[in-house]
Amino acid sequence: MFLTHLDCPRCDRKHDAEVLANLCDCGSPLLARYDLDAVRAAVTPAAFAGRGADLWRYRELLPVRDDAHRVTLGEGWTPLWPASRFGGHIGLERLLVKDEGLVPTGSFKARGAAVGVSRARELGARHVAMPTNGNAGAAWATYAARGGLRSTIAMPLGAPTITRNEVVAAGGELILVDGLINDAGRLVAELIAASGGGIFDAGTLREPYRLEGKKTMGLEICEQLGWRVPDVIIYPTGGGVGLIGIHKALTELRALGWIGDRLPRLVAVQSTGCAPIVRAFAAGAHRAEPWADARTVAFGITVPAPLGDELILDALTATGGTALAVDDAEILADLRAFGEHEGLLLCPEGAACLTAARTLRDSGWLSASDEVVVLNTGAGIKYPETISAPGA
Repeated sequence: MFLTHLDCPRCDRKHDAEVLANLCDCGSPLLARYDLDAVRAAVTPAAFAGRGADLWRYRELLPVRDDAHRVTLGEGWTPLWPASRFGGHIGLERLLVKDEGLVPTGSFKARGAAVGVSRARELGARHVAMPTNGNAGAAWATYAARGGLRSTIAMPLGAPTITRNEVVAAGGELILVDGLINDAGRLVAELIAASGGGIFDAGTLREPYRLEGKKTMGLEICEQLGWRVPDVIIYPTGGGVGLIGIHKALTELRALGWIGDRLPRLVAVQSTGCAPIVRAFAAGAHRAEPWADARTVAFGITVPAPLGDELILDALTATGGTALAVDDAEILADLRAFGEHEGLLLCPEGAACLTAARTLRDSGWLSASDEVVVLNTGAGIKYPETISAPGA
């Protein structure tokens, strides 16, 4: 294992990676750093082809030292497939979908939970707590149970019912909050403070290893394309861990020399009902102001004040990307149109990326020949209210 330390991207302070850690003293999330020269000497891209079809195939770029602490349900290595019919419908000849609905718990959150729980367990945590919009809490409760840890999950009353049930099924302590994810976050902070160190804060970007699980989406995209990058990656952005993770993966692969110097343009997609990153990006700001009265059908991206705002905005700027907000009516229309063209029911967050792709093509920001990867971050069947059958 090639993890060397944790690094603060805001103040450059280095932190010990062998103790449980949350935020830097300056308030910034911490990033895991690796000895990439040693990784390059130890493994080549060709070696991955003979490994298991899960995210642990990239073990040299992951933080778990001892395989005995690895908590897994076979997550990762999801398909990247062409959506040529819908692509033709919106004027994109090379539209690809990375389908995260096929991982355990039905969303990409399983990636972060697998690696985050594994490392927390290895470093001595026995009880984790977090606020969530639904899928992350379901995943962390599931993997905590798999790893023998307790979990406390707080989520808004409006979270999808199936995600509440998943927490209960995994034996997690479920707390429902009349409010948004930031309200759930305040409750969790109080519980952690009262625990006297007995509960580890596993909230979004408040520990450094969920991000490492999420970055494997970026590693997989490059490997599945033959160790090259697409032109554009479009990502639904709430807390933004997936987008930050993909950018981190790309920069690590570039440093290793496994891909070229060019990086794909990253696109952060939000809802017109909650778009703090879009507003900050348009203003050229380095931080995002909290969004008032946040609401959208794409519940997973209802994050009024993302902790990783700086990292999200940096990733967009560094790659020549952009941020845009789409409205709920268009999200639902494109969700249905995609199903009619391709047969797959997307989650609303994934459908928001389709709306963004269509909008960016119409504006000319995307060209017809651009190779565009859209992330479908969860299984559409977890959101039955997005489609209504006659007589239902």
